[in-house]
Amino acid sequence: MVLYNSAVSGNCYKVRLLFAHLGLEYETVDVSVVERSNRAELLGELNPGLRVPTLVLDDGRPLAESNAILWYFGDGTQYVPDDAYERAQVLQWQFFEQYSHEPHIAVARFWKTYSGRPEQFEKQRERLLAGGYAALDGMERRLAGREFLVGERYSLADISLYAYTHVADEGEFDLEPYPAIRAWLERVAAQPGHVAIDA
Repeated sequence: MVLYNSAVSGNCYKVRLLFAHLGLEYETVDVSVVERSNRAELLGELNPGLRVPTLVLDDGRPLAESNAILWYFGDGTQYVPDDAYERAQVLQWQFFEQYSHEPHIAVARFWKTYSGRPEQFEKQRERLLAGGYAALDGMERRLAGREFLVGERYSLADISLYAYTHVADEGEFDLEPYPAIRAWLERVAAQPGHVAIDA
């Protein structure tokens, strides 16, 4: 398999993290999250959105969108519950990650730390921080008194939300007021096969 990947992208990290848990082998093609001039040439036949991660399976079929890739490989493993309601809850948290969490926390992190144009962060700072803290508030409420986001075990929901939450400080988010999230981050990092985002 070939993963079109950015080392700093949390969306790409989700895929690398699940692959590490599952012991899957793959090759990577590095793609810049800043310089995008060659995206159409590189990904145009594989992913209409021209985004990473994009995965090419062993049989040549392409698959895009981080959470879709997680489901393709995670379904039927310990990382996806058998119970229909809990499976739907995993999806619920993955949709939350894409619609409520990532557009604020990941975008703040990108503009502030990786874009080379931190002034773009300053222009959006108030909106991005407000939205990101609202997402963190929701996670904190969910994780209070719980080990993981869904059921009693680590799942794709945790992988999806860990990716950008654990580096939220790079977008100027302070996790000190979130004890349940901080304890959960430690539990996720202690899972067998865990790899760091910069591994």
